[in-house]
Amino acid sequence: MTRARLNRSLMGTALCAALLVGCAPVGPDFVRPNSPVVKEWIEVNNPSVGASGLTSRSAPVAKWWETFNDATLNRLIAEAYAQNLALQVAGARVLQARAQLGIAFGELYPQSQAIGGSIERRQISDNIGPISDINRIIPLDTEFSTSQVGFDAQWELDVWGQQRRGVQAARSNLALQVANYDDALVTLTGDVAALYVSFRALQETLFVARENIKLQQDSVDLTQLRFNNGVTTELDVQEATALLNNTMALVPEIESDLQQTKNALAVLLGTTPSRMAGLLGNSGRIPSARSNVAVGVPAELLRRRPDVRAAELAAATQSAQVGIAIADLYPQFILSGSIGLQASGSQDLFSSASNTGLASAGVVWNVLNYGRIKNNVRAQDAAYQALIANYQNTVLTAYSEVESAMVAYTQSRKQVTFYQNSVTASRKAAEIAVNQYRDGIASYSRVLNTQTALLRSQANLIEARQQVSSNLVAVYKGLGGGWQIRQNQEFLPETVLAEMAYRTDWGDLLQQAPIQASLN
Repeated sequence: MTRARLNRSLMGTALCAALLVGCAPVGPDFVRPNSPVVKEWIEVNNPSVGASGLTSRSAPVAKWWETFNDATLNRLIAEAYAQNLALQVAGARVLQARAQLGIAFGELYPQSQAIGGSIERRQISDNIGPISDINRIIPLDTEFSTSQVGFDAQWELDVWGQQRRGVQAARSNLALQVANYDDALVTLTGDVAALYVSFRALQETLFVARENIKLQQDSVDLTQLRFNNGVTTELDVQEATALLNNTMALVPEIESDLQQTKNALAVLLGTTPSRMAGLLGNSGRIPSARSNVAVGVPAELLRRRPDVRAAELAAATQSAQVGIAIADLYPQFILSGSIGLQASGSQDLFSSASNTGLASAGVVWNVLNYGRIKNNVRAQDAAYQALIANYQNTVLTAYSEVESAMVAYTQSRKQVTFYQNSVTASRKAAEIAVNQYRDGIASYSRVLNTQTALLRSQANLIEARQQVSSNLVAVYKGLGGGWQIRQNQEFLPETVLAEMAYRTDWGDLLQQAPIQASLN
């Protein structure tokens, strides 16, 4: 075959390959699974709820923790975002997915390419039969050298879309890792806020316990004085002492809970517990948000909540895997070729007469697979169906979490009003009982009961106020708020990115603009 005919043959093969590669990929194209649609929130529109403090007329705020107007909470959230190590794990997975997407794109091009060269020096034995016979008649040169350089390539044509499905899977996986990062950020901000609310509630509880210890110590002193004067019996002294010690016993438990909460916050902030005292201070009040809370409309929830987006993207990634598995049922078309220079001596290697080349086209079809490929397709399809159900379940769970947080928030607000009235009445009753006991017109059991009721009412009020704030945090967390603070930011701190760039050549992958975790 002449060189011109060879070139025409190669061009024809390449044209056929281009037409084949243009075929639509096999396997299903991903479509967002159907899921239940909620038009209105129950708590916002339920007339029996009354003034719930919830409104759907405006979208939820992104930096929802700022509605508490607490500078310490804002500082804790900022430090957690910058330093939390679990969040850095999620960020590293985003960068890993970026690199994996580059690998998938590379599979669209010739999968094997190599530049090589060699120099050989060979000596053939003079005692080999045919050579020794010829040598007797015509002396031969049995020592010679060969030099060559060339470029080899092999390309499996993407006829059935296997490589293109691989790119789809890698792209969906990248968006999935971004959604997982966002979900980790939502969880982080919610956990920091919830722990901070608990810490402030414990501080208030400790303050109330110490106040009651002072009040009950005065009662012990009063009963001791009356007993010494013969006005009452030792029973009053012992009952007062027992109540005082029961209240004092609460202090070590509260202080232990305070330190454990500090330790938990330290882990979220990626720092040591010793730093927390300086960040939190020795006193503070439970943060409270403004009365009206924007919750938006339910239709926005599916795009706002990262876990819902992650569930959808996991299904999209698996959908592409089904197509990859189906492509194995069909033949593979492979183009191979090499071009180079070859000569017996290095001095002639780069002359025009040393040109050499090879082109080949082949087909590989794994026909005797004993059902393995079909069963792999079935396995991938079953995994896809499971992820569809998981997406639908995630949507239902999201609606349920938001509705549950809303009803808990609205009902705990009602409790606060009742407990405030209870504390006011209990404090007044305790004062009256002590005065009546001092005047000798009431028994000490009345003092004991009223002081016990006062401590219980104050503890209930603190717990109710804590629940209001904690439930509001749960509302914002359920609405998928908080992840928006990473927009226009990288997924790892600058110091970590600099360390990675120093250790490994990342090209421009560490400076890419963060993408939105969406299929749209």
